[in-house]
Amino acid sequence: MKNLVIYYIAIIIPFAVIIYAGRVHAVNSLWFVFSLLIYVFVYRTLTDYFRLRSKNVIDRKHFWKILVPGARIKYFKELYLL
Repeated sequence: MKNLVIYYIAIIIPFAVIIYAGRVHAVNSLWFVFSLLIYVFVYRTLTDYFRLRSKNVIDRKHFWKILVPGARIKYFKELYLL
C-alpha cells in the first residue's frame, strides 16, 4: 500500500459503511459498537502495519510495535503524509 490515495480509500470506505449502517438503523447499537471496535483495533492496526511494512519503515518482527496503544503517532508522517 505505497499509494497514499489507495490507503485513504482503504481506511475511509469501511468506516463510512459502518457509519451509514448505523445512521439508517441497518444494525442495532450493539453491532454498531462492535463494528467500530473491530475497525479501530483490528482493521486499522493491520492496514497501518501493511502500509508501514510496504514502505520499509518497520519489518515483520516489529508488528508488536503497532499493537501498543498510541504507537501509531510515532509513524504519523509515514502513514498519512508521504
